[in-house]
Amino acid sequence: MQAFDDIIGNSPKMKVCFQRIKQAAASDIHVLILGESGTGKELVAQAIHNLSRRKAGPFVQINCAALNAALLESELFGHIKGAFTGAYRHRKGRFEAADGGSIFLDEIGDIPLSIQVKLLRVLENKQIERVGDHRSVDVDVRIISATHQNLVTLIDQQQFREDLYFRINVIPIRIPPLRERKEDIPLLVNSFVQRLQVRTGKAITGLTPEALQHFMDYAWPGNIRELKSALEYAFVIAEKRKIDIAHLPHPVLEPSTIGVDRTGGRNGSREK
Repeated sequence: MQAFDDIIGNSPKMKVCFQRIKQAAASDIHVLILGESGTGKELVAQAIHNLSRRKAGPFVQINCAALNAALLESELFGHIKGAFTGAYRHRKGRFEAADGGSIFLDEIGDIPLSIQVKLLRVLENKQIERVGDHRSVDVDVRIISATHQNLVTLIDQQQFREDLYFRINVIPIRIPPLRERKEDIPLLVNSFVQRLQVRTGKAITGLTPEALQHFMDYAWPGNIRELKSALEYAFVIAEKRKIDIAHLPHPVLEPSTIGVDRTGGRNGSREK
């Protein structure tokens, strides 16, 4: 599989994104991927790893928003036997598992300040300490981070360390939301339809012109993830060769969502 097989787009903004991915992969510098939920940040992180000199090494990922502080610390850095109740054996963390490869820290803006300090040490010294241990362990890991949040705002709110921000934000890559690259919607639709044909066995070949126009008019606040879910819904409802308006989920048909941006405002016109 080639690095960009799962990242679909031919719009000018996506071409810039592809170029940034190639540039980031050519170095070993830490990367920060910025983008709204559902834009495919994990696919970009995987592509950077696949194109890098570390491609033969492991690619380890973790969603930093999915765990509380104690569990996240143990998952990232590991722990020794007896470090806490339930720690019955030594356990390596994600950083040690990623040694020689890349680690993808998704939603890094949700990491507690206490763990940010330990993460900064990894970036500066390439060493980790397992929970309950005072011995350092060397790790050779490239860190790729991602967030949908504004980290500068979190810094102003004293929820994110400024020194950590500067260390992870050496190469920023912004993934445009789907509403900013609507010319890519037909490409995305065709790709997902082909995959759903194989998965479901249905002989559905695409969308009617009317249904596609609704896709083009809709703001897609959930981005590509929402578009994929809308097509999965339509494949369940539709029986004939084309997906029509009647087969689309209600939000895609709701006029109030047309042209609405993520802040709740309206752009004043439909984007074509």
